Amino acid sequence: MPAVRPVGHEDRLSLVEHLDELRTRLILCIVAFIAAFSLCYWQNDRILEIVNRPLEHAHHVDCSKPQKANGALERSGCFNEAVGAYLKAAGPALNRTAESLRGLASGDGVPAAARAQTDQAVRALKVATAQAARAAALTPKATSGRQPVTLGVTEPFVTTVTVSAYAALLLTLPFLLFQAYAFVLPAFTGDERRIALPLMALVPVLFVAGVVFGYFLALPRAVSFLQNYNDGAFDILVQARDYYRFCTLLLAAMGVLFQIPVGVLAIVRLQILTVRQLRAYRGYALILFAVVAAVVTPTPDPFTMLIAMAPLVVLYEISLVLARIFEPKGPSRWSFLQADDDPDELD
Repeated sequence: MPAVRPVGHEDRLSLVEHLDELRTRLILCIVAFIAAFSLCYWQNDRILEIVNRPLEHAHHVDCSKPQKANGALERSGCFNEAVGAYLKAAGPALNRTAESLRGLASGDGVPAAARAQTDQAVRALKVATAQAARAAALTPKATSGRQPVTLGVTEPFVTTVTVSAYAALLLTLPFLLFQAYAFVLPAFTGDERRIALPLMALVPVLFVAGVVFGYFLALPRAVSFLQNYNDGAFDILVQARDYYRFCTLLLAAMGVLFQIPVGVLAIVRLQILTVRQLRAYRGYALILFAVVAAVVTPTPDPFTMLIAMAPLVVLYEISLVLARIFEPKGPSRWSFLQADDDPDELD
């Protein structure tokens, strides 16, 4: 089946056969995406919980130190937490009070009227104990954390579908890249295949590595800084659509930035630049990485920018080492361009 294995370079296919192969590969990609989307939509609560975690931690306040709760929403969360703790403690205390009154009323010499009043008080305390336990059970958990809010009628559904689609695209990315590679592979010669195969294999691995790095390091820092910036002057509410768009763009940017080794190896293998030239341009590369990191992490916090910039520098240095190993030997394939400008040959 042509869509399962790549077509050979020596094979000759007609235009209709190429279109048929393209259609088959597109169908396989759609089927794989639908299967991944079904899985992600089934587990959308877990996916949303994972994506919401940086936002929840960004707003977590230690309610034992109420002076650190600047915003009204943070103080409201701490108030709910304190009320919940009070209700949990009040229930057992009321129950013990009722038992103590019952014991005193059962003693000798207690008038009947006092016993009747005590029984009424004990029943009232039992009701209060049950109500306190019920209210304590209804106290929101993680009251000082935050979750995105939705403002439209259809926004909860549309946002859930969108996030599930992004997660499905991430899961099917290796398969989609393989299908794209297999379709264009027949146009490559044997030497070109030896260049393209490792590069195509590195793309999904590096992209996933960039997404993981962005989620665990860059995204929490960016969300925490932006949400706590001058929070005493605002009641900060985060719309779900904007938050998930921000997360998607940031993680996608980190995944793309982690493709530096692929770009460096491609430049060297195609003999556009040499490893020596790339090392000489290291200073320009550092400036470029700093600018890119500042754009990707939209915070004036220099520490967050350095976190995003550090892996780019490390990947660049590793790319130079790998490029040195796989650098082609012999004259450059672009040497004929230099020969045309040689003044000796012009004479």
